[in-house]
Amino acid sequence: MESNMNAPLSPEQRKTKTRSNPFHREANVTGWLFVSPMALGFLVLLLGPLLLAFYMSLTDWPLLGEPTFVGLDNYKAIFQDEEFWTVVGNTFTFAAGLVPMNIVLALGLALLLARKLPGIGIFRTAIFVPVMTSLIVWAIVWKYLFATDTGFINQILQLFGITGPAWLYNPQLAMPVVIVTSVLKNVGLNMVLFIAALQQVPVHLYEAARIDGAGRARQFFQITVPMISPTIFLTTLLTIIGSLKVFGQIYVMTQGGPGDSTKVLVYYIWEKAFKNFEFGYASALAFVLFFIIFVFTLLQWQYRKRWVFHEE
Repeated sequence: MESNMNAPLSPEQRKTKTRSNPFHREANVTGWLFVSPMALGFLVLLLGPLLLAFYMSLTDWPLLGEPTFVGLDNYKAIFQDEEFWTVVGNTFTFAAGLVPMNIVLALGLALLLARKLPGIGIFRTAIFVPVMTSLIVWAIVWKYLFATDTGFINQILQLFGITGPAWLYNPQLAMPVVIVTSVLKNVGLNMVLFIAALQQVPVHLYEAARIDGAGRARQFFQITVPMISPTIFLTTLLTIIGSLKVFGQIYVMTQGGPGDSTKVLVYYIWEKAFKNFEFGYASALAFVLFFIIFVFTLLQWQYRKRWVFHEE
């Protein structure tokens, strides 16, 4: 009898004993109570709307009236829509202009401001403040600065006898203006991330490199860049995703014009949904955008091992 009582329990017996323990049941209930607000929020605010949007993308869903199930017709219509390809091209143009400029400028500012000098915090704060500024307010201010007749930029040019162009009404200039203002708005965030990364680079690596006769350029490309490559990867990934989802500054500054020169994908989705009331088509466009972002993210994640230091 004693040998049977002291024998170790099998895994099935331990599970049965644990489940029958009232303290275990109480712990389970307590755990679910703590998790329930997050789980409920996920179901109601994320998963539910996502499933509804996918269903809408399979329907002809007008503002008024009953939706009609059309299957994949909306997706077929998207790829036959010439305006869609123009919009996708504009979106990629915006991303191609913003991402390198943002990363290079942020890294350059971080290299200048990572030093421990008196008053350096003032400059860091000044560059980071636009990140905390409302995007709409920022876009409105820059829209007035680039106004054709009374804008501050053209007023400065007139002091030198130069007639300023219609910045936001010129198809060749409108997109570069939006790109530059977007870079100035968000460069502070990447700058802070780069400063944090630069401060984690071991000082003895630079000391050893100087002893070996390495100059500043060689130290930068052979020590700094490899050591902060995970942060470069992170900032590049986040900046690409943000650039593909650009909307606010386009809506305020150009509204997709002149013509369709600055009409990007998210603005096109908004236009289809809330101007043309084609909610099914707009939902299909949203899932196409999700697929584009997913593919870019997946490609970057797969290729990170080739250039991110310490990745295996």
